[in-house]
Amino acid sequence: MDAPELGRAQGVPAFAVALAGLAAVAYSTFLLEHLLSPDIDVVNSYVSELSAVDQPYHAVYSGGDFVTGVLTIAVALVALRGTPRAGPGLRWAVTGWILLALFGLCAVGDAVFPLDCAPSLESGCALRERSGNVSFSHEFHAVTSSLVIAFGVAALAALAVAARRHGRWPALARWGLPLAAVETALALATMAAMVEGRWLGIIQRGQIAVLVLGLLTVTWALVQERRAARRRAVPPPPERAQL
Repeated sequence: MDAPELGRAQGVPAFAVALAGLAAVAYSTFLLEHLLSPDIDVVNSYVSELSAVDQPYHAVYSGGDFVTGVLTIAVALVALRGTPRAGPGLRWAVTGWILLALFGLCAVGDAVFPLDCAPSLESGCALRERSGNVSFSHEFHAVTSSLVIAFGVAALAALAVAARRHGRWPALARWGLPLAAVETALALATMAAMVEGRWLGIIQRGQIAVLVLGLLTVTWALVQERRAARRRAVPPPPERAQL
């Protein structure tokens, strides 16, 4: 299927667009920390400490991750179902939606496998973490959190390439690769901050903010596609007969 033929594809259903927007909102629960978790050090603490089991509002943050994951998986599956499989160029779109679904799965994993405690708040928790005296959930959370970033970057990049190749999803075509590049740079900065032991909190919060912007970009791209589909569905006005 060539680009013009792909361009005639129908947009995803309106409910899927709404779910994508809600996923972005749900992933923004960390913005509530100034109100709900003022003791957490915004500059140096892990974002994951907000959802640690021993924190008073951990359910709010874990719930946000869980909702984001479930809704993102649903959006990706709906979009994937409506994406034609024929043609080598379409592999980027298919791959992008699969990667977005994996991002959602790992976001659910973040919620299902929270930290036991907040190391930046409790010296005892930090000592338990260093000695390995923490639960499987606490240890595995690092895996799911890393995969969230990896799949988020890969999904944005793949969907952006698909958008540019087929003249589809203008928002993703314009912003997908820049957002993926910024997220990658922040991921590298996170590793440096872990070594230095400073600024980790600021950088991680920047990472989450970029992923939220990525979900909003996907949402807007789907809105644009629905609008384009409606314009294509409207028949052109009949030509007036010349006198």
